Amino acid sequence: MAKRGFIIYHNPKCTTSCNVLAMIEEAGVKPTIIEYLKTGWTKQQLKDLFAAAGVTPRRALRAKSKEAEELGLLDPKISSAKILDAMIAHPALVERPFVTAPKGTRLCRPKEMVKELL
Repeated sequence: MAKRGFIIYHNPKCTTSCNVLAMIEEAGVKPTIIEYLKTGWTKQQLKDLFAAAGVTPRRALRAKSKEAEELGLLDPKISSAKILDAMIAHPALVERPFVTAPKGTRLCRPKEMVKELL
């Protein structure tokens, strides 16, 4: 019987995200898949997700994205609030994948982090 209550915030063009999804499915879990590049984020959703995962907006920032550099988000003086606002405007700025499960929420980078949730 498949486990319930798994959500993956997924980017199908990301190798790590695809690998994490495969690991979840191989464990017999059929997760809810949210393609956040299509759905976008709300500020409260990101705040809740980051709090559950124990990460800050800066830690959840996809720092190697060109948008992060272009928007000046790599500057350590930039506030969490400004990073969150940028993530709402540019969903790709959020590092991936995040997985929520009955055992908790994790930013599954590296992909092996998902094992803590299975």
